[in-house]
Amino acid sequence: MQAGTDVKFKVGDKAVYPAQGVAEVIKIEEKDIGGSRQKFYVLRIMDTDRKIMVPVANASAVGLRCVINDQEINEIFDILKERTIAFDNQTWNRRYRGFMDKIKTGSIYDVAEVLRDLYRLKTDKQLSFGERRMLDTARGLIVKEIAIARAQTEENVKTEIESIFVSN
Repeated sequence: MQAGTDVKFKVGDKAVYPAQGVAEVIKIEEKDIGGSRQKFYVLRIMDTDRKIMVPVANASAVGLRCVINDQEINEIFDILKERTIAFDNQTWNRRYRGFMDKIKTGSIYDVAEVLRDLYRLKTDKQLSFGERRMLDTARGLIVKEIAIARAQTEENVKTEIESIFVSN
């Protein structure tokens, strides 16, 4: 599911916040902001326990979306298995900015492309410190979301993803 689709969440639902990962809606509250009453989703990011407030009216604009389903998981694995990736010889920091832009979109497919590309790049050359951190970030976002979507352990999902790159 792409970021920006109009979805309503209720307390207890899992949602994905771009570049932060899976969050749980812990409450929906109203606040007075600038003289007008607004509803907010109060989210707890599951990885960091951080709390984020997202205006209900802006939820789709910020990219808040539902956790992926089985069909979307299969599409992610297809993206990860693609082998025909052409790397232009950009400097690492230009590549890094491009990857960061993809992660910020909130699209799980963009994050999967970043993960795949960095894994492939890692086999050809040593990644910069920033690229290694980004590889960890992309892997963490995907592993956490798939684990929650499938009700599996993160370790199982991580092993499944690692096996794609070993066998491919």
